[in-house]
Amino acid sequence: MLSTTRTTTAVPRSRRAVLRTAVAGSAAAGASLALGSAFPASATPWDTQDAEPVTTPAQALRRLAAGNQRWRTQRQEHPHESAYLRRRLVEGQQPFAVVLGCVDSRVPPELVFDQGLGDLLTVRSAGEVLDEAVLGSIAYGVLELRIPLVLVLAHQSCGAVSAAVHADESGEPLPAHIQYLADQIRPSIDHSRHGDARIDATINAHVRSVRGRLAAEPDLAGKVAAGELAVVAARYELRDQQVRTLS
Repeated sequence: MLSTTRTTTAVPRSRRAVLRTAVAGSAAAGASLALGSAFPASATPWDTQDAEPVTTPAQALRRLAAGNQRWRTQRQEHPHESAYLRRRLVEGQQPFAVVLGCVDSRVPPELVFDQGLGDLLTVRSAGEVLDEAVLGSIAYGVLELRIPLVLVLAHQSCGAVSAAVHADESGEPLPAHIQYLADQIRPSIDHSRHGDARIDATINAHVRSVRGRLAAEPDLAGKVAAGELAVVAARYELRDQQVRTLS
């Protein structure tokens, strides 16, 4: 079962004000979702041109599951690329999920979930690290566009996490702004493990921590409590291309 971690972090008043201003005072968002530990292999493909609107977290997660199933079985539909759809999107967008992913070139969300134009609001930072720009982008999607799902997507062999672990072990500073990334990941380092196992465990611990911080954001927590939004942690495996949710 999937449960949202409630890691409460003190949030400066100025940040709350900035986010509220950015979305013109829209209502808050966030929620937990009880689902299995992996996207089901039997996920049903959906009509790529005339899909039903997604209004709930469960519907959004099922659609991502279906897309990931198509991707890893090499049955991609490459949906929502038609000339008609491109003209329609001129009038506005209605994405059904926010995906916060890593910048790693091997894990582009639109590909691994077989989605097209207008489907996903994609936010990417190395190691899924949160900062004001990332938080504001996610808040915009949830509050202004009323997206019902935020999926925090980690992945196997994350370079940002590896760098943070190695820096912690060696004590040597990282260059320029990369040190900032390591500092954000460091609290999740699993010192009970060693070698590659430490990196792998830290990847999972960090994505869970990010999920918890997002779910506890004051501007998101209202919809978490109301069940209108799910904040879900997941992990993409490079070996088999499957996305699995993490409890």
